[in-house]
Amino acid sequence: MTGWFSFLHGEVTAGDVLALDRVRDVLGRAGVAHDVAWSPGFRPGALHLEDVRPEDYSHLVFVCGPLHGRQIEELHRRFAHCVRIAVGTSVIAPDGPAVTGFHRVLARDAGNAEPGRDLAARAPALPPRPVVGVVLTHGQHEYGRQRRHGQVAEQVTHWLAAKDCARLEIDTRLDIRDWRLCATPAQLEAVLTRLDLVVTDRLHGLVLALRAGVPALAVDPVEGGAKVTAQARACDWPALLPAERLDEPRLERWWQWCLTAGRVTAGQIAAEFRAGVVGDGADRLLEALRTPVADRAGQAGW
Repeated sequence: MTGWFSFLHGEVTAGDVLALDRVRDVLGRAGVAHDVAWSPGFRPGALHLEDVRPEDYSHLVFVCGPLHGRQIEELHRRFAHCVRIAVGTSVIAPDGPAVTGFHRVLARDAGNAEPGRDLAARAPALPPRPVVGVVLTHGQHEYGRQRRHGQVAEQVTHWLAAKDCARLEIDTRLDIRDWRLCATPAQLEAVLTRLDLVVTDRLHGLVLALRAGVPALAVDPVEGGAKVTAQARACDWPALLPAERLDEPRLERWWQWCLTAGRVTAGQIAAEFRAGVVGDGADRLLEALRTPVADRAGQAGW
């Protein structure tokens, strides 16, 4: 079993893998033994195309994607003795050697021929996975030597890369010209409400997640703690790690809590926000505006 997912300089897409799953499901139900050759760049420990002994196989199946290019032509040369079948593929140049080298082409689309549905559509159902928003900052230089932002981002993203979840990088900056960024707070909140969890080292990553009723695994990127720590305390939110105590066991502990009991706690805090249970600075602003004060700049009370 081969595809573009088999080539070192190819690519692996979710659609390709689901198409492969569909074919493997059909073969498995029929009791047809088969192997899959993967790109070493995607699955280092799996069977790789360069390690396959062609003489051990009677058939070669190429799954999904366009039938075009020297890599597919090389398959024909290397597996010349095999029956070669392409399935779920796109035929761009029907007279090209990448296409004519196959004994059978079960195409999803080929010129004027009636198109067929992509194999990924009928792949076996997949288990649900948490959707995680990642809100990190590399700035905040005002903290000087206390900054641990680079270290925090590196540790957190390295850990997240190994988690079985859907990761969504989110920027709280608004922009009316950049299509990749939200233009209004409502747009950003629409994204946040659809998440299962937010991982963040930003104050507003924490607050906006909780406002949306979504648990936040927060890390304070400033040594000794700064505004993220203060805000977690103000919101009575426990899932907080200081930069100097950041490690995978602690991240795992709060990850599990956020995806279980933390959902309830986040929902309760969101309800408190809406009800205005705890006051904030805006509640005291009118009084401050109406109270005459002497000119004592730099002596403001907290």
